[in-house]
Amino acid sequence: MIYPSNFESKIGFTTIRKEINSRCISAMGRDCCEKMRFSPNIQEVTLWLNQTNEFLGILQSKREFPLNFFFDMRPALRAIAVPGSHLSEESLFNLQRSLSTVGEIERFFERTSNEGTHLYPNLSRLAKAMQSFPEIVAEISRVLDKNGIVKDSASPLLQELRRAIANATASINGLLRKVINAGREAGYLDKDTTPSMRDGRLVIPVSPMHKRKLRGIVHDESATGRTIFIEPEEVVEANNRIREAEGEVKREIIRILTEVTDMIRPHADELIATYRVLGMIDFIRAKAVFAQDVDGQLPHIEKNPHIELYHAVHPALLLSLREQGKEVVPLNIELNHERRILLISGPNAGGKSVCLKTVGVVQYMMQCGVLPTVYYNSHMGMFNSIFIDIGDQQSIEDDLSTYSSHLQNMKTFLTRGDKHSLVLIDEFGSGTEPQIGGAIAQAILEQLNKSRIMGVITTHYQNLKHFADEAPGIVNGAMLYDRQQMKPLFQLSIGYPGSSFAIEIARKTGIPHEVIDKASEIVGSDYINMDKYLLDIVRDRKYWESKRYDIHKKEKKLNAIAEQYNERLEKLNNEYKAILKEARNEALDIIAKSNSQVEQTIRGIKEAEAEKEKTRLLRQQLEEFKQRLAQDDENRGSEIGDRESEIGNRRSGIRNLSTLPSPLSPVKKKHIIKKDDKDRPLLPGDNVLLKGGASTVGTIISIDEKYAVVAFGSLKTRVETERLERTMRKTEVREKPSITKSTADDIRARQLNFKSEIDVRGMRADEAIQAVTYFLDDAIQFSYKTLRILHGTGTGALREAIRQYLNTVPDVRNYHDEHVQLGGAGITVVNLE
Repeated sequence: MIYPSNFESKIGFTTIRKEINSRCISAMGRDCCEKMRFSPNIQEVTLWLNQTNEFLGILQSKREFPLNFFFDMRPALRAIAVPGSHLSEESLFNLQRSLSTVGEIERFFERTSNEGTHLYPNLSRLAKAMQSFPEIVAEISRVLDKNGIVKDSASPLLQELRRAIANATASINGLLRKVINAGREAGYLDKDTTPSMRDGRLVIPVSPMHKRKLRGIVHDESATGRTIFIEPEEVVEANNRIREAEGEVKREIIRILTEVTDMIRPHADELIATYRVLGMIDFIRAKAVFAQDVDGQLPHIEKNPHIELYHAVHPALLLSLREQGKEVVPLNIELNHERRILLISGPNAGGKSVCLKTVGVVQYMMQCGVLPTVYYNSHMGMFNSIFIDIGDQQSIEDDLSTYSSHLQNMKTFLTRGDKHSLVLIDEFGSGTEPQIGGAIAQAILEQLNKSRIMGVITTHYQNLKHFADEAPGIVNGAMLYDRQQMKPLFQLSIGYPGSSFAIEIARKTGIPHEVIDKASEIVGSDYINMDKYLLDIVRDRKYWESKRYDIHKKEKKLNAIAEQYNERLEKLNNEYKAILKEARNEALDIIAKSNSQVEQTIRGIKEAEAEKEKTRLLRQQLEEFKQRLAQDDENRGSEIGDRESEIGNRRSGIRNLSTLPSPLSPVKKKHIIKKDDKDRPLLPGDNVLLKGGASTVGTIISIDEKYAVVAFGSLKTRVETERLERTMRKTEVREKPSITKSTADDIRARQLNFKSEIDVRGMRADEAIQAVTYFLDDAIQFSYKTLRILHGTGTGALREAIRQYLNTVPDVRNYHDEHVQLGGAGITVVNLE
């Protein structure tokens, strides 16, 4: 049960329903949004929430969900229940396209399944209730073309009739050209005169002074009376035949549409059911889009009444403050069997009512199947009833005052509420004499507590704060207030009552000191001291909460530092082991090479049979080999020694935690330059600098005795080798320019909004040519083949200027006048390569 009837407007859910409705793309989805209701059934609510959460996953995954043609065909399908009725061409075309969308949705969920496991199981089951009727789509495709017009091939008779009309039209065009040419020669028709269409008949515009010179039927005249439209007598009979043929075409089209409709009629109920599901998918998508906009999440749903909210916000307030560039203060609150009722007190305009509405709206959202604006670790139980008493509900018709209406609501809460109910009461006990009002409020609060009803109640009454402190099942809560800056913090703190800060607020608003002092004297020192104690509690609690937060933050930072250093220590140990392994392998390689050289020397001496000169050369080669080994060993030892020293220093630094380098900074490896590197000549591939020049690093591509070809970035130049010096710096690698996301989005938007027709009537020739230039550029970029330029007839100067320009465009294959019935010489049709 939801009480009262205007519950949704009181908690602000009407704004949420309106926001979801605006995100629907079809009338079917908007119908589902209007029918959205509160449910106490946990299976039903869980299904709704899971469906919405799955669609939110689709939105976040950036998968393209089919949303092209969500047409509501239910009224048209209900209208064909009577035999002999038929769907219009437009209705058939919409039916075809929407059923194609249904088929695309089915294939979407098939693609997102893997060996029987669905990524979106609840949505997949919902989609299986739809049927795409491929045989109906195929039959409509046979009858209608891509523009939704009945094809000539839909029936042999239709094809014959349209061919006859085309032939007759061609004959009429020939006759009209003869009449126009004769009129031009006689001088009563202008050179740019072209046929027009009036009431479906081809006519010739004639000046009133020459209307007697052209025999025929007058069909119309212009609004100014300066032009008379005459059908020449030579084409009257042909036009009559065309009109008769057109009538036969209409009758044949109706016969074809009726035939297709007869095929569809037996499936009307299944089709209506399919469109009902299509509307539900649209509604679920709208809820997911709304959840994405307000950060709605799926909490843990429990069967029994329970409220454990983290970072709860009111969506309507969130959207409103977002437009103002402000942030909403989130709410954390818990109600369970031990703490069933939260009694909130605090200053006026401190956020008590917003807190109450937030609890009500997120609970109502959840039980309506809308992802609530809470964190995913929140826990929310199911309630059978939600009651609210907020605002002025006096009624002249029912003879109720403000307080009487409150008491009427309390009666409903007490008689219909139980342990599965949630009550929300604002300004509890107000509206009457404070002493008796507080007493009645306390008695009602005690009875609500005995009924084990859960609720959130706001009040200013001291007796209720004392009662909540003593009664089990009720807990005090306070809205925090910054006493130094004299402004509310809109933060809820649970465990102690809040102060109304009446004296402080009165002083801030400028009430005279003598009035404030008198009020303090009247209320007594005990009340003033209690208010001060509450302020001290608020201050101390805020201080220790800040301290606890700082300690937690520092502990988290220390844990992160320790983890980073452990990872880096492990990495350095692995690198140290790798260096030792590399050195061992190099030593084995040196031994193998040495043995080979010694054996080769001995074998050479034996083969030379102790020839002195040959022996001397072999000994010299062996000595040179030993020197090279010694030199390589010296360089290698220096490099390994440096790396070992570096690793040792780092390990020592890590153990002492003396510094905190970034965990992402790489371990720097010392580059060893061999002693003979400095003296060797320049070679292709070396990095070089210009002596005494810029600091730009280049790479040698080729080199001869005096000159070298050096690449500085994308620039290659020939430089004297004497002006170059080797460097160990690396050349800068520049990324190739790429199209930014904003540019790509702009191109995509222009492509979606591009139309294959441009109207340049009324422009000067230079303006029109500039517009046509941009128009052709876009058309070529977006691969359009046929374009239409509407320039009108007029004097023909604009038409001639545009066509002269078209002759200079290489991508224009040809151009010609539009068909006489579609505009004739007033429109140029352009065909692109």
